[in-house]
Amino acid sequence: MNDKRDVMYKDLMINILRIICIFSVVISLDSCAAVEQSEDKDSMNKVVKTDAEWQEVLTEEQFYVTRKAGTERAFSGEYWNHKEKGLYACVCCGSELFRSDAKFDSGCGWPSYFEPVAEGVITERRDFSHGMIRTEVICTRCDAHLGHVFRDGPPPTGLRYCINSASIRFCHLAENRNVE
Repeated sequence: MNDKRDVMYKDLMINILRIICIFSVVISLDSCAAVEQSEDKDSMNKVVKTDAEWQEVLTEEQFYVTRKAGTERAFSGEYWNHKEKGLYACVCCGSELFRSDAKFDSGCGWPSYFEPVAEGVITERRDFSHGMIRTEVICTRCDAHLGHVFRDGPPPTGLRYCINSASIRFCHLAENRNVE
């Protein structure tokens, strides 16, 4: 009888440890993991807020850059020289935009990437501001201004997405994500 109770106790403890393990993985996931992007069309539902609503959730600089198409000073942003492995998501809506393995040092003073994380997460449009003709990149989901794309990047795309640090946030790699 004692052996049977010991086996049951051992099985119970193993199951409790499994539950604790699963729970700790879920709890330890970065907030970025909560914003999973599925193939489902619902994952790209537009996020629309008034300027007042955006000002409540963004810093002054984030609001200026993302909602007013501003630009931070070169070499001043949090991520221009950032080297950790992970994802960079839109600071406004959380959409995943770039992988760290697509980041490269372009020498321009802003975070630079040669491709977005997936097709359709970024929208391009012509920008004629400041006496230049450029291609602005915005978050497809919330229309946040991210930066510009240029055709002087490295292989395989030849593109350089020059992105303001104020428009993105870094998300550490979670063990259960296939990002690399």
